[in-house]
Amino acid sequence: MKLADIMADMKGEMGQEWEKKGFQMPKFDIGALKARTHKAPVWVHFGAGNLFRAFPAAVLQRVLDSGTYDRGVIVAEGFDFEIIDKAYRPYDNLSLLVVLQPRGSIEKKVVASVTESLKAAPWFEQDWARLVEIFRNPGLQMISFTITEKGYGVSAQDLERGLSPGMVMGRVTLLLYERYLAGARPLTLQSMDNCSHNGDRVREAVTAYGEAWVRQGLVPSAFLSYVRDPARVSCPWSMIDKITPRPDARVQQMLSGEGFEDNYTILTEKNTYTAPFVNAEETEYLVIEDSYVNGRPPLELGGVLFSDRETVEKAERMKVCACLNPLHTAMAVFGCLLGYELISAQMQDQDIRGLLEGLGRREAMPVVADPGVIKPGAFLDEVLNRRLPNAFLPDAPQRIATDTSQKLSIRFGETVKAYQARGLGTEGLVFLPLVLAAYGRYLKGIDDQGRPFEPSPDPLLGELSAIVAPLEVRQGEQDFSCLKILYGRKDIFGVDLYAAGLGERIEEMTARLYKGPGAVRRTLHEYVCGH
Repeated sequence: MKLADIMADMKGEMGQEWEKKGFQMPKFDIGALKARTHKAPVWVHFGAGNLFRAFPAAVLQRVLDSGTYDRGVIVAEGFDFEIIDKAYRPYDNLSLLVVLQPRGSIEKKVVASVTESLKAAPWFEQDWARLVEIFRNPGLQMISFTITEKGYGVSAQDLERGLSPGMVMGRVTLLLYERYLAGARPLTLQSMDNCSHNGDRVREAVTAYGEAWVRQGLVPSAFLSYVRDPARVSCPWSMIDKITPRPDARVQQMLSGEGFEDNYTILTEKNTYTAPFVNAEETEYLVIEDSYVNGRPPLELGGVLFSDRETVEKAERMKVCACLNPLHTAMAVFGCLLGYELISAQMQDQDIRGLLEGLGRREAMPVVADPGVIKPGAFLDEVLNRRLPNAFLPDAPQRIATDTSQKLSIRFGETVKAYQARGLGTEGLVFLPLVLAAYGRYLKGIDDQGRPFEPSPDPLLGELSAIVAPLEVRQGEQDFSCLKILYGRKDIFGVDLYAAGLGERIEEMTARLYKGPGAVRRTLHEYVCGH
């Protein structure tokens, strides 16, 4: 059983055999979909990685299966071109989505919504010519992105390269110039990346290139007016939430046992892990600002939530500041200190679970911004009871602890600000200050058994670790005054913790966590059981 065989016999004996083994097959004519989309494209997606196949492409698959829509999506890859050669074209752009259930079972669905795969660079002449043709098509509605936050970067060097940019957003702007030349037709640039105010990142990037090219006399100033005009080029915000781990060996074994032969991992020279299949958690959220200037695919039929910008902002803050990301950081710092290597294993620890329950339900929930389209309580329930305990998702506290200094102000400082803004006292907060105290213990690089460990990469790791260098993990009196330097860092925590009435309490908690081997477990247990 191979993906490439589906086109030839989707409704014949082979298709029936796949369905008997639990593979959900496309309910539409793939060949007809490709022909219609090639002639009249409406959606191009930049970023051919696992998230795209597991989420936006799968959303469109559901819409197509409903029989209410008849256009596919064209994927373009601007960074790792090997993905196109090794994970798309050999399988006729089909993929197998494997949904990882918390109970250890999997769901399998053949995704056939991708009709073309292109390399988005001018030196791939045939592919680039096709992209130019697509961008000049008046019916093109949406360009979307899952290129990671760094994909929106712009360098001074690339701006100086004029109309031969090397970075992805430069090439996107070059294609926008083709659309401008074809009549300045409207288009929506839709980021689906996991970064705040992501639509602004898109507009800032294309505007930077437009400004540089106008300054260099390479394009008319009217082109810059075009990309700046939200009525002609819109860049809506979105909030996306879905975990798509690397290809999992257990999934490969399960697929092999069912006769699926395309069950191997592909590792590109640029260190991208992909496969003919993509495994992903079942939970997914995509909230998009409904600001489209040339129409859009009816993705709401596949589960996308369209709303206004304020709602997207609230959904983002709910996730990042209250119901998910702060819990991740809590698990990261305590997980490293307590010797855990899997997030799912931590969820079996009643002290850790109690910390998360207290942090989310008792302390974050009273000040969470309710987006309306997603209920914060239900979102948090799913995080605690389905997502974090899912043993299929091999996430590690050590990975999540990366760049913690860059995350604390958003994940915890915003909650403190919300308490202050609402006139609520912070004296009842226990679990939030406990996590910040644990960070002061984590920076020491000694776990709860007294063994050294390497803290995860962080741009400020050396600087912040030096602050706690005088402290020792031992019983007895010692001078903890250096903690005032750490917890006085408003640039790290986003607020003045002392003015908020939390600084001294965090210092006290941190001192307890330093009281020799076993102090982390003992302190955590006492606070969880006492509250």
